[in-house]
Amino acid sequence: MTTRITWLGHAAFQIDSAGRTVLIDPFLSGNPVATVEAGSLAADAIVLTHGHEDHVGDTVEIAKRTGALVIANFEITEWLRKKGVENLHAQHIGGAHDHGFAHVKLTIAHHGSMLPDGSNGGNPCGVMLKTADGTIYHAGDSGLFGDMRLIGEEGIAVAILPIGDNYTMGPDDSLRALRLIEPRHVIPCHYNTWPLIAQDALCWAQRVRAETRAEPVVLEPGAAWELS
Repeated sequence: MTTRITWLGHAAFQIDSAGRTVLIDPFLSGNPVATVEAGSLAADAIVLTHGHEDHVGDTVEIAKRTGALVIANFEITEWLRKKGVENLHAQHIGGAHDHGFAHVKLTIAHHGSMLPDGSNGGNPCGVMLKTADGTIYHAGDSGLFGDMRLIGEEGIAVAILPIGDNYTMGPDDSLRALRLIEPRHVIPCHYNTWPLIAQDALCWAQRVRAETRAEPVVLEPGAAWELS
């Protein structure tokens, strides 16, 4: 069995594992680097790290069309309920649940979470997906924090980390995060969507190889990589 990870651009990912398709932070409409449209995506589940518009994205449309289960913090699931989304599962930081397609755990993230209409989006999160091929950790839009070491103790096969800086950790702090988490692989995200978060991912990858134990996987939007 192979878990396939596709970068949809910005912080949006599609993860295909155990015959199920999971979307994380499906921001596609209005995403200048997205290579697919929201209407073309299938989904069995959607996981949201926080409430910002560039992460909630097309969740409402996709969830209503596909019937996908949406997993997020309680405040976001209640907001989605008011938008007409029915298949919802609320979790909170430190809480885990076996959803069948993966064991999903929400983690600390240092960021904000206001929803697109200004509503309270609760606390921002990272997410750990424990699949048959290994654990995937998506840090959301987090800045660096010392307890990433505790996340690493759970055994991370691949970490998905933002490197854009300004709103999230940048390249330097992402390397510090890797030394705490010690994943086998790392995929960068949340960069080059707009000029303010432009980064040289290939230069970053060289530093990852030289300064950490992780193997970098730099994807173009729309490209996929297999974890097996």
